[in-house]
Amino acid sequence: MTPSVKYRRTAISCYDGPMNKDNVAALAQLARIDISDTEAEHLSKEFGSILAYVGEVKKISENMSGESAAISMKNVMRGDEHPHESGMYTDAILKEAPETEGNYFKVKKIL
Repeated sequence: MTPSVKYRRTAISCYDGPMNKDNVAALAQLARIDISDTEAEHLSKEFGSILAYVGEVKKISENMSGESAAISMKNVMRGDEHPHESGMYTDAILKEAPETEGNYFKVKKIL
């Protein structure tokens, strides 16, 4: 079992059953999303339908064979060109990070 699969199963098992306001607030905090108590309450009521929709998408994607998925995909992105000057947004992006070191995001050591 790969670590990412193990992690996903652990994360999902933490939220088995109906989502209440506290679980939504905790999930938002993990995702570093600021939400109000009103928004958390609203989302807790909608979580069941959100997960049902994700389940439908998952079923459809599992039913697609790898061959048909590869054939139906095409690149709609622009070519890899230089749309703006290198480093143009570095300061703005780094301001949003909880911790930085030089021009890099500082993260916890995981290995």
